[in-house]
Amino acid sequence: MFEGKYFLFSLEKGVGVLTLNRPPYNIFEAGFYVELGEVEDHIAAQEGIRCLVINANGKCFSAGIDLNYLQGVSSAYVLEKLPWLQKIYGFWQEQNYPVIAAVQGLCTGSGMEFILGADIRIAAEGARFSLPEVQLGLSPDMGGTSRLTRLVGMGQAKRLILTGEEIGAEEALRIGLVEVVVPPEELNERAMKMAKTIARSPAAAVRFAKKGVNLTDEGGLYAGRLFEQAQSTYCCGTEDLQNAIAAYKAMLAARSKKQ
Repeated sequence: MFEGKYFLFSLEKGVGVLTLNRPPYNIFEAGFYVELGEVEDHIAAQEGIRCLVINANGKCFSAGIDLNYLQGVSSAYVLEKLPWLQKIYGFWQEQNYPVIAAVQGLCTGSGMEFILGADIRIAAEGARFSLPEVQLGLSPDMGGTSRLTRLVGMGQAKRLILTGEEIGAEEALRIGLVEVVVPPEELNERAMKMAKTIARSPAAAVRFAKKGVNLTDEGGLYAGRLFEQAQSTYCCGTEDLQNAIAAYKAMLAARSKKQ
């Protein structure tokens, strides 16, 4: 359990929940980033996490960075701090388990870049997304130009970044920024249901599946196929595989009897 000024974290039956807890807008300021590093260290020390959900208290996921904080940032500060900031934003992709972001309301700027590091994004109907950095005199620097491009392609990434245009949940789904859109009242339930499904699967299979997709995206088809060969060689010799197949066959048999 972690209870900070900006974050809450809990872990139950293999599912971790990290909650942004500065409602109503969950503004990102200097202390937010410091505590984010602390809660990530706390999470990294936990054993038994099989899937993690990131959500937010309040009417929106995050309205982005505190503009007063941004005004005080110098080039020297960025030169010193930005590699660390990029590292804590990339923390989720480095974990062996999948990370699901559940987003409601406004998700803008640094808030939107924060969810780009998740593996799966679920949006509530009415959620709104934007990257207004160019209008503020800079370019997205926490994954906005890199991860967004991988998710939605060059054209859509340029449109969103260069115009700062705000898009709704349905358009975000259409262009690949989010994977699922649900009614607001079902957001956290859907995220937790998905996380519990993943958490019930054999941990090694989940780990290899996530890393295999990441490797193919970053290293190409040939590297991805080599990784598939290695992970399959490992998985096919495990007790988890035999148990999972037996359980799946039993489920199919039970379903067949009902039909």
